[in-house]
Amino acid sequence: MFAAVRAIPGNPALAILGESSNPHAVAAVTREFGFNQPLPVQYVDWAGQLLRGNLGKSPTTGGPVTSEIAYRIPVTLELTILAMIVALLLGIPTGVMSALRRGKAADYVGTAAALFGLSIPSFWFGIVLILLLAVHFTVLPASGFVAFSANPVQNLKEMAMPAFVLGTGLAAVLMRQMRSGMLETLRADYVRTARAKGVPEWLVIGKHALRNSLITVTTVIGLQFGVLLSGVAVTEQVFLLPGLGQLTIESVFQRDYPTVQGVALLTAAVIIIVNLAIDLAYAMLNPKVRLAGGSG
Repeated sequence: MFAAVRAIPGNPALAILGESSNPHAVAAVTREFGFNQPLPVQYVDWAGQLLRGNLGKSPTTGGPVTSEIAYRIPVTLELTILAMIVALLLGIPTGVMSALRRGKAADYVGTAAALFGLSIPSFWFGIVLILLLAVHFTVLPASGFVAFSANPVQNLKEMAMPAFVLGTGLAAVLMRQMRSGMLETLRADYVRTARAKGVPEWLVIGKHALRNSLITVTTVIGLQFGVLLSGVAVTEQVFLLPGLGQLTIESVFQRDYPTVQGVALLTAAVIIIVNLAIDLAYAMLNPKVRLAGGSG
C-alpha cells in the first residue's frame, strides 16, 4: 500500500472509504491496510507480500487482487496478440510495397494510410466501426465477450473490431519504419553486389533487404508495446471487454488503489520482459550481434 499512501494526503483510508465515512470504519480500514504504520514499515511489508505473490486485497470486492487480475489477463492478452497480428499483417507488407514503389501511387497510398492510422483517436475509430459494422450492416457484435474455449467463432467476431482498432495505430508506425528501413537497406553495397551477381530480385528482397530491415522494426515493436498496452484501456472500455484496461478504469473510479497498483506492476513487468525478448531476437535476425556478444 506504499504507493497509495504516498499519493493521498491525510489519512489514506478516507480515499478508500470516502470522506463521509464514520470514524470507526476509517480506523478499521487504517489498521487492516497498515496505514497506521510508518512508511518504511509499510514498504517492507508490501515488498515482502509482493515477493510471495500477494498484491493485497481489493476494498471493492473484498477478494485478493491477484485473483481479479488472473481472471482479466486472458482477455487483454488475447486482444494484445490479435492487435499485434493485425499490425504486422498491415504494417510490414505495406511498408515493403511502399519502399519498392517509391514515388508511385502505391507509395502515396501507403503513406496516406499510415498518416491516417497515426492521426485518428482509437476511441473515435472504435465508435465509427461500431456504427458501421454493428449498427448499420450488423455483421459484427458491438460489444461483449465470450471466451475462446467456449465459442471460438463468436469470440473472434467479438474481438475483430477491437483488435483492428488497436492494431491500426501500431501498423502505421511499423509501416513508416519498414519503409524507411527498406529504402536504406536497398541502397546498401551488399544489395547492389547481390544484384550484380545476378541473384533473383525476390531473393535479394526477401533474404537481404527484408531481413536486415526487420532489425529496426523489431526495436520499434518493443518500444511500442507499452503504447499498445496503454491503448488497451480505452479500447476495452469502448467495446466493453472485461480485461485489465477496463479493470483499471473501474478501479480508479472506485478508488481501489491495491488493484490499480497491481495492474501497474504487472504492466511494467510485461514491458520489461517483452523488451528483453526483443533484445534476444536480435541474435536471430543478425548473427553479427551474437558474434559480437561472444567475442566480448
